Amino acid sequence: MNFDKNAANINRHDFLRQLGFAGSALAAVYFAGNLQSCTNDRISPEPTNLTLDLTDQANAALKTNGGYVIKDGVVIARSNTGAYIAATLTCSHEGKNEITYQTDHFYCTAHGAKYDNAGKGLNSEGKKGIRVYTTSLTDNILTITA
Repeated sequence: MNFDKNAANINRHDFLRQLGFAGSALAAVYFAGNLQSCTNDRISPEPTNLTLDLTDQANAALKTNGGYVIKDGVVIARSNTGAYIAATLTCSHEGKNEITYQTDHFYCTAHGAKYDNAGKGLNSEGKKGIRVYTTSLTDNILTITA
């Protein structure tokens, strides 16, 4: 590079300051590349005839009331009454793929949102509810549909 001998070489900080950036605006420019949103853009797709073989060892948690597995963006659980239920892995609160099952309700580990077995919100974080899916059992095959 060929620099003019009369030109003053300044660093980025001084350049931005001369442009009028100061204080928090300057910090925002510095750290803009490192900021991350609290939301998660990965929305789980709706299942299309998702099936689970309940005799498969990978699905052993579904033999116990309160147990659950996660497959293809769906949380599949066995409720405390023994019914099979399924819901999206994506929390409606901030879009995090953090839904689990806790004995009798769905729960988001990211911010504490709670949902009943029908997907209705149980606290302020879960007020939007979550999508639940239809389950059907034929022999040892559990099918989940949107």
